[in-house]
Amino acid sequence: MTRDDVNSLSKAAFVETFGSIYEHSPWVADAVEPERPFADFEALIAKMRAPVEASSKEQKLALLRAHPELAGKAAIDGTLTQASQEEQASAGLDRMLPDEFQALTEMNAAYNDRFGFPFIICVRRATKAGILSAMETRLNNTIEQEFETALGEVHKIAELRLEGVVS
Repeated sequence: MTRDDVNSLSKAAFVETFGSIYEHSPWVADAVEPERPFADFEALIAKMRAPVEASSKEQKLALLRAHPELAGKAAIDGTLTQASQEEQASAGLDRMLPDEFQALTEMNAAYNDRFGFPFIICVRRATKAGILSAMETRLNNTIEQEFETALGEVHKIAELRLEGVVS
């Protein structure tokens, strides 16, 4: 899709096309749609980030909680979004050894208990070993540090998803 294609979409088509850029959060695309036309891809990225950054702490927390656990229940029962499924597979999370799966499951639980939202990392920019290592390290962050780190990772994920839609 080109910039001109993006700028000429109807409101409904825009929200449908970009509503999943931020996991299960079409409100972001809905907030961005009136900001058209976009000069370029960087402008679109900036406009997509803006409503997230301007949202309340509760909205940001809901956005974080909209993300699935890595190799968690949604991956096992097949209810991951297509984008999340492809992203997790790109890091090999669909091909874990039993001990890796056990470690990730235990850290997922510890992380969610500590922070109240799932561990989020841009898996397309990570390896399986890197994910496990980052999770172990980030478990030592303060809640405030981890909230900001996770939000930053959400923006990285969104940017890569946008790149997959817009040329």
